[in-house]
Amino acid sequence: MQLGLVGLGKMGGNMAERVRRAGHEVIGYDRAPGKRDADTLQGLVDALQAPRVVWVMVPAGEPTRATVRELGELLSPGDVVVDGGNSKFTDDQVHAEELAQKGIGYVDAGVSGGVWGLENGYALMVGGSKEDVAKVQPIFDALKPPAPRDEAGDAIPGAGFVHAGPVGAGHFSKMVHNGIEYAMMQAYGEGYELLAAAPLVEDVPGVIASWTQGTVIRSWLLDLLVRALQEDPALEKITGYAEDSGEGRWTVEQAIELAVPMPAIAASLFARFASRQEDSPTMKAVAALRNQFGGHAVHSIDTRGNNTAPENPA
Repeated sequence: MQLGLVGLGKMGGNMAERVRRAGHEVIGYDRAPGKRDADTLQGLVDALQAPRVVWVMVPAGEPTRATVRELGELLSPGDVVVDGGNSKFTDDQVHAEELAQKGIGYVDAGVSGGVWGLENGYALMVGGSKEDVAKVQPIFDALKPPAPRDEAGDAIPGAGFVHAGPVGAGHFSKMVHNGIEYAMMQAYGEGYELLAAAPLVEDVPGVIASWTQGTVIRSWLLDLLVRALQEDPALEKITGYAEDSGEGRWTVEQAIELAVPMPAIAASLFARFASRQEDSPTMKAVAALRNQFGGHAVHSIDTRGNNTAPENPA
């Protein structure tokens, strides 16, 4: 089938290539002239035969909203728009309603796989009507990983793809996936720090690499940590500053909304906030309180801005 793909960055470009390798035709549009097949969104739409499927792979928020609005003016009844970015599920419901008024379908697709998806495939969590999902299914089949096999050699159904529910369910599922990812990365990071701080352990990268086979904590994220430590054993080339994409925040917000206890994911999100503080105001207050109630020594800042350690730490 044909696919229109808007956004040919790291993810979008690799997805276009994987779809082409599966035998489908991809017409791509990107603001960067060197990457695109069509010079405008209008040109992309004109190059596709009806009923059209246009996959949007641009940054979440206003860039996606603007692209969906513009496509709503260009597409025809029976066409389908797929949002494969990291949009919030509430945006999906707005987009679906706006497009439905023009007879245009809408599918939200949570996509996981990062820069490795071209070769390994992408895990897909989609939301939308059965009819709209069916129109896109050949593309989902091209993007998802090969089906794993059971002991008898039969394919395990469902692995790597799920029609999670109505519009919004795909991105809601991907939001929770990313929240879990936050907590897993935080746990691995804390384990690494404890190993590195222990004089008893002489080969920290080796210990972590040993966990990748036969243990209950093995995962692809652990494999990637091993890879990072092979490139930089003491992680001296990077700082401990970690951004968040927004999905961790939305996960915690939904946990509060639905009264679901989520202490590990919430703590991992707050740890990222802490990573951006050069000198934590919270810990300044803690140090001041320790000094006030117990006379515990504090590190002071001299007139030149230098951190001065106490002579007799308590």
